[in-house]
Amino acid sequence: MREREIEAHLVKRVKALGGEVRKVQWIGRRGAPDRLVVCKGRVFVQDVGDDAWVELKAPGVKPEAHQLREHQRMRKHGLRVVVIDSIKGVEELLR
Repeated sequence: MREREIEAHLVKRVKALGGEVRKVQWIGRRGAPDRLVVCKGRVFVQDVGDDAWVELKAPGVKPEAHQLREHQRMRKHGLRVVVIDSIKGVEELLR
């Protein structure tokens, strides 16, 4: 399975819930997640709230060190960042 297949599943599921997925390009910032999931009124399993920054990876591929550092910076400021590498991960996020 490829990363783009996981992304397509994420987009399809979020839209079915009435939410939105935005692909984001960060200028001058390496390692930041490249998708924002907004699903009004939805409480994600990982935390409370209705939005999450999502880093998608191919199955078994882990984030690189610079990505982990940026994810930690974002979490320190109260943002939810999740790394998903499977269809199961998408389902767990949206449960």
